[in-house]
Amino acid sequence: MSTNFTEPRHDDLRARVRAFAETEVRPLLPELEATRTVNHDLSRRIAQQGWLGVTVDEEHGGMGAGHLAKTMIIEELSRVCGAMGAMVQASQLGVAKIIHFGDDAQRKTWLPKVASGEVLPTIAVTDPASGGHVLGMQGTAVRDGNDYVLNGRKVFVGNSHVGDLHGVVLRTGEGSRGLTAFLVESDRPGFRLEPQQEAMGLHGFSFGELVFDQCRIPEGNRLGEEGQGLAVAYSSSMLYGRPNLTAVSLGIHQAIVEESVRLCRERERYGKPLGQLGPVGIKLGQMQSRLMTARLTAYHAVSLLDQGLSCDAELMNAKVVNVESALDSARTAMEIHAATGLFTNCPLERYLRDGFHIFAPAGTSDVQWLRLGEVALGTAKGSWSEQLAEWPL
Repeated sequence: MSTNFTEPRHDDLRARVRAFAETEVRPLLPELEATRTVNHDLSRRIAQQGWLGVTVDEEHGGMGAGHLAKTMIIEELSRVCGAMGAMVQASQLGVAKIIHFGDDAQRKTWLPKVASGEVLPTIAVTDPASGGHVLGMQGTAVRDGNDYVLNGRKVFVGNSHVGDLHGVVLRTGEGSRGLTAFLVESDRPGFRLEPQQEAMGLHGFSFGELVFDQCRIPEGNRLGEEGQGLAVAYSSSMLYGRPNLTAVSLGIHQAIVEESVRLCRERERYGKPLGQLGPVGIKLGQMQSRLMTARLTAYHAVSLLDQGLSCDAELMNAKVVNVESALDSARTAMEIHAATGLFTNCPLERYLRDGFHIFAPAGTSDVQWLRLGEVALGTAKGSWSEQLAEWPL
């Protein structure tokens, strides 16, 4: 799977992550599917590999390896278990806000703990009533002396039930400049979690609801300045959320193709392997073509990001291409498997369920296409990736 974007260090990293995923994660898949809840021990063991700190600089204990390396880590975990790939990608969203909006004290306090796996961060933006309309949020943070008092709810928070440090965006004023971001430790009085709900896929991952009820935090827990909350939310979604979810889709897509190839080699029809039948071979070729194209879009986008170049459009395109391609290949694989793909002893039905979970976060395909249409028209507003190049790494 080496490409012209990769280097030997990337191949070594991929091999290490794949070995861990095969030996430490794959044996636990039946348990994850049966319990449909988070696995705290496995999440922590993955974090302790140092992979949450892949984009954290070495000064703060991280790998300093960049976004392409991050993509490969998430991809390889997702190839075995979409839930654990999602766990790492969601934590990376929490990393982003500290790297780019945290002050020196916050970086020195939290980044080494994230890089070592001691702390799993999250980001919490979505209000129940406003959904993807960030400016419609109603949760509030009210200044009280040297503290802020937080009230409100956040939903669809990745790693909600394993996270130790929640990055929360709340309303401190009116309009687009009335949003502010904060760091909230999971043991703060006035903070609680709603019970984890069972979901269609990504069993072993949580994306639940946080509740803030007169939750008091010090001023030092504010991320950036008052009014920068929208920038925290949008930049994290664009520069980490979209490429991270792209990587989850890519890993699932790889698994779909591998499972289909296995079936086509092992099963015979009309005296020959299934894959040698013309119509089936065409379907395999379609899946392989989608996978190759999807990987190129993913690696190209994050390579530009690593170079500090403008790449908002490429990141959006990578997300929509990878999500749609993975779902298309899942359907094609189901056509090859036929009825056998419907049973839970076949991993394909898990890949299909997990794949649908990647569709909505960081913007549905329609959102990506709408924004890409603005790029085509020349009406796109700003470039978060250009701003990232100017921020400290």
